[in-house]
Amino acid sequence: MSVMLHRILRPALKQAQLLSAVKNKQPLWRHETLVRASSVCDATIRSLEDCLEVNYGGAPMRFNYVWLRDHCRSDASYNSSTNQRNLDTASIDLSIRPDNTTVQDGHLVLTWPGGHVSKYSLSWLAENSYEENKQSTIQPRILWNSDTYKKANIPSAKWESFMSCDDEVKNFLRNYLLYGIAFVDDVPATVEATEAVTQRVSLIRETTYGRMWCFTSDFSRGDSAYSQLGLDRHTDTSYFQEPCGIQVFHCLKHEGTGGRTLLVDGFYAAEKVRQQSPENFELLAKVPIRHEYIEKSENHRNHMTGIGPVLNVYPWNDEMYLIRYNNYDRSVINIVPHDLVRRWYVAHRELTNELRRPENELWVKLTPGKVIFIDNWRVMHGRDSFTGLRQLCGCYLTRDDVLSSARVFGLQA
Repeated sequence: MSVMLHRILRPALKQAQLLSAVKNKQPLWRHETLVRASSVCDATIRSLEDCLEVNYGGAPMRFNYVWLRDHCRSDASYNSSTNQRNLDTASIDLSIRPDNTTVQDGHLVLTWPGGHVSKYSLSWLAENSYEENKQSTIQPRILWNSDTYKKANIPSAKWESFMSCDDEVKNFLRNYLLYGIAFVDDVPATVEATEAVTQRVSLIRETTYGRMWCFTSDFSRGDSAYSQLGLDRHTDTSYFQEPCGIQVFHCLKHEGTGGRTLLVDGFYAAEKVRQQSPENFELLAKVPIRHEYIEKSENHRNHMTGIGPVLNVYPWNDEMYLIRYNNYDRSVINIVPHDLVRRWYVAHRELTNELRRPENELWVKLTPGKVIFIDNWRVMHGRDSFTGLRQLCGCYLTRDDVLSSARVFGLQA
């Protein structure tokens, strides 16, 4: 299989494996790698000019000698209480090589010039090898269109148990990580209760819109969200250098018609582009685009700019981790060479067409008591136009703290 074809098909293969795991209720935690690696005891080593080759479990792995010394876990080199490095990396001789190399009781043991001894478990080396990580997923996800999500029949968390039971929070986070959206039902229709439910999973990220915001269609801010107009699918705060990670909405009151919330899995659409037109996917992942928010009102004056490609992928495994798509806030394209501009528009159009396919649209009616958490780095939201008084509250959450909460529960994130 060619490298290009492998890169195109790999996300689809991972998706199929993940769906099978969820269907069969298999665990999705990171320790699976450790168990698999530690079940094999035999290992062979070979010293090469610039690295050590370790064959463990039938798969060769290569470790640079400086990397090995830098990642020594001896007490002198590493503080296991704080999980921080003691060793000054700049003090390592860049041409260093071990004087002696052995495997003992499932560990690689190296003796360095000067007598320092480093010991690494083979399972730890396997888990942290490039060869393992280029095939691994940082965050397992189930990509979806409307039919896929509805058939999954994902349960909402319930307010009382969510606020008192850690298992309910863990299940909520698991669904959020997999699908990019999650709900909590039966929340009291107040700003205070909405704030409390968000703080079960993360810190609130204060922005120019405040900490907790509550708004109606009064045009009190220079943004089309503060209107009764319908809004096309988009991600928020694309004009931040680091867009907000999680968007929270709670409809406290609606005395009128319309106003359904639109949800679209941006990664699902982008993967379609990757499979159909890998060159367009690559353009969207490399060409930097500026987004901008300019507000000049009596009470608010802001000028924010964020620059980045529409799609962001990890370079070692081609996994998507961020989509920045907002046609309202996209600024002048003036940092792209002219010969790339039209090609970028073609790629952008293909992605837009995928995002706008009716089968990819999940429509939800938010009602008092139903709080939605949206992964703003993945899932786009929009809305129908509406009539009457519609009052929403919500906030942004810090992505790092949501992922930290998930990892503390043993979830892969």
